[in-house]
Amino acid sequence: MTVDADTPLARPAPDLRKPVDWWRVGRIAVGWLVAVALLGLVFLASLSVGSTSIPFTTVWQALWSFDHSDEHIIVRDMRLPRTVLGLVVGAALGVGGALIQAMTRNPLADPGILGVNAGAAFFVALAVGVLGFTDIRVYVWFAFIGAILVMVLVYALGSSGRGGATPIRLTLSGVAVGAVLTGVTSGLVLLDPTAFATMRSWNAGSIAGRGFDVTNSVLPFIVIGLVLTVLIARPLNAVALGDDLARSLGADVNRTRLIGVVAVTLLCGAATAAAGPIVFLGLMVPHVARWIVGPDQRWIMAYTVVGAPTLLLVSDIVGRLVVRPGELQVGIVSALIGAPVLILLVRRGKASGL
Repeated sequence: MTVDADTPLARPAPDLRKPVDWWRVGRIAVGWLVAVALLGLVFLASLSVGSTSIPFTTVWQALWSFDHSDEHIIVRDMRLPRTVLGLVVGAALGVGGALIQAMTRNPLADPGILGVNAGAAFFVALAVGVLGFTDIRVYVWFAFIGAILVMVLVYALGSSGRGGATPIRLTLSGVAVGAVLTGVTSGLVLLDPTAFATMRSWNAGSIAGRGFDVTNSVLPFIVIGLVLTVLIARPLNAVALGDDLARSLGADVNRTRLIGVVAVTLLCGAATAAAGPIVFLGLMVPHVARWIVGPDQRWIMAYTVVGAPTLLLVSDIVGRLVVRPGELQVGIVSALIGAPVLILLVRRGKASGL
């Protein structure tokens, strides 16, 4: 799979031996701090907005001076767990998408292209339809295990033969395995009404109704995935130039790609297990980050880890407001918001490079 020469992923990565443009670095750093501040405001808005609007002052009191009143209980027991999960899941999906785009040198890649979503969905269907588990605290582990096993299978298929795990082999292997598992999952779900009802809710993508127990279950894996991403962010700049050129620059392409696959598995597997397949975050946010900071993967990851949870929480807030007192799942709203934004980015050659 190839990309045009003017694609951001195909443009030369920054030459770190050149003098550092501190003015540009300063502007990017200030922009990142603004993005962090925006995430903080959205976090507070997520605790305040819903079927019952709660003033910011009451939210602050609920966090630091809990008095067991109804409003404080809503904030602490209902909105805070889903908001924290939104932060964690958003960061994981965003960084996972940026990693996949860098490793495959495909600006349209997302976590689903390597079979992560299909593997998680298949094992959830097994847990619900075959084993009878309907508690999310149980089948979240099946989803995570499914994502891991499918990623191992995809990497084994993509790395077989001469040449090792090339981007096109990984992509084709992920698409093929995902298609097979999606078909099998559909058959299992249609044969079992309980599995159908559970999968319908999980497949929509939601962070509602999850407690801190779900967040605590997936958080260690996401933290490890983020740490691995930090370790390979610099060599990914070389890998984005192509395997041959990356090797000539001294980058260990196979090691970088293997660590990247492990990081993607942990990030996207854990996030999908906890919240279901939420689309467009891992595809769109890295595009926006690349438009702002250029092709340097380190800054792309830094902006994405802040921007993706911001978009996820905004989508969750919108979902609570549009059909009050009911709500739309965040996966539905993120798709409705993400699709037109992504189309605008694609039409702007400078933003998407397509």
